[in-house]
Amino acid sequence: MALPSADRKALVAGGTGRVGSAIVERLRAEGWQVLAAGSADGDLRTRAGAARLVERARAELGSLDLVVHCAGAGFIPSSLAEVTEESWDEAMDVTAKGTFFLAQAAAPDLRATRGLLVIVEDVASFQAWTSFPAHSAAKAAQAMLTRVLARALAPEARVCGIAPGPVAVEPGQEERRAAETLLGRVGSPEDVADAVVYLTGAGYVTGTTLVVDGGRLLQTGHLRRP
Repeated sequence: MALPSADRKALVAGGTGRVGSAIVERLRAEGWQVLAAGSADGDLRTRAGAARLVERARAELGSLDLVVHCAGAGFIPSSLAEVTEESWDEAMDVTAKGTFFLAQAAAPDLRATRGLLVIVEDVASFQAWTSFPAHSAAKAAQAMLTRVLARALAPEARVCGIAPGPVAVEPGQEERRAAETLLGRVGSPEDVADAVVYLTGAGYVTGTTLVVDGGRLLQTGHLRRP
């Protein structure tokens, strides 16, 4: 079922970054009460940190209809030989481990409200980015968690992923990144926010990933670097 149209409450983990801020702004414009959490608000690298963040959201908001995980770390280019244990752990911790433990902590709330968990993945979940091996592996793990968690929380709650393409592009990289897409242009964090809002109303959608990439996945000639 779609989420309720009034008195809606959301936790956005990673809500202070470029994409997260756009999601928070759009939800608030739609009438949501939102807790925008950054790294200083909860350490998603640990089970206890994720639990504390959900407890804070519960205390401030009263309940949770929507949880968005768009926190991440470890997006660092490196060759296969250059990947260290530290860089591997940095990529995996918040992205994959944090996704799981945030979902674990929020599950009772989302079941109670018949709510929605949205996991912001990446097209790197589906492409072999050899310059970002740890990031690609972490995002692939995250995409699998979308499906695992959807089965685990059904039928009470829904779980969906969003896989953005080039939507938070560094200045000066727009032309190169636009050429990687079928539409010939880069996207924006607001495109991801639009997808989140769509999923809140798509009550028969769960266990799948909505790709928001301008057709980048179909441009098979651009697999080496994002």
